[in-house]
Amino acid sequence: MNAYVKHQVDPVVRTKLNFKLDEVPRFWFGGDPFKTRMFDALSLTFPDGERYFIECVRLFRDKITDPDLQRRVADFIRQEAQHGIAHDKMNEEMRKQGMPVDQFINFLMRLFKSELKNRSPQYNIAMTAAAEHLTALMAETFYSKKETLADAHPYVRALFAWHSIEEMEHRDVAFDVMQQVGEVPEYLRKFTLALTTVAMFGFTSYRANIMLSHDGFSRLERLKLAYRGLPWFFGRRGVMSRMKRQYLDWYKPDFHPSQHPIIRQYQVWVDTLAETNDPIAAGEAFWQAAE
Repeated sequence: MNAYVKHQVDPVVRTKLNFKLDEVPRFWFGGDPFKTRMFDALSLTFPDGERYFIECVRLFRDKITDPDLQRRVADFIRQEAQHGIAHDKMNEEMRKQGMPVDQFINFLMRLFKSELKNRSPQYNIAMTAAAEHLTALMAETFYSKKETLADAHPYVRALFAWHSIEEMEHRDVAFDVMQQVGEVPEYLRKFTLALTTVAMFGFTSYRANIMLSHDGFSRLERLKLAYRGLPWFFGRRGVMSRMKRQYLDWYKPDFHPSQHPIIRQYQVWVDTLAETNDPIAAGEAFWQAAE
């Protein structure tokens, strides 16, 4: 691997964070049903997705001899467990709104169980490393510019801010497991990012459409919402499109996640949480400090 500047911070496990999600309105993204349900659909994936990531890393835990990586893996597992708990609470609020949350979750549980049973450990750890790369880039692109989440409800914005901070902290853990003990072929490493990307955004769009139908929107109304809303995510100047360059870095033979700088206002969130013990205040300060 070529020499590079290493941007790395250690994972920190934070527990019992209250984001007051029961006080959040139905269409919490500025009253926009499409943007709200796209983020809701993404959130739905997290609890079982995080548990899947934990199991994938555990497949290799006995092979890890580096004490530093052992410690980081332990913290990764604890952080991911906390993410699952927090997003379970968000899922519960969606249940109260009449969303088919259990239908989606049952599918995810079957899918991840099948992947662990029928796919190789190398495939599963590569999928985990690829997903962590993708979510870390999403964290960067959502919070690097203040305007991106300006219309989001502060409590949900704070939830995703905390999740983003911890994605930054452990973004390279699964990658290092894959690289040091995973014995993953290069072609498989590259393939899994493409597969993860298609699956994540494909399922997210599908679930958002189903939820909008439960909100009472007709098929034609949902098409109009998607026509207006999808360019915000995936258009030429869309939020996701902004991460294209860093996304493609994955395909370089000497890539490592810590080549990418940590989001510049990271320390603002850390310091504000330490001062206030309030994740909502920390999330607000983090968002306010964006460009």
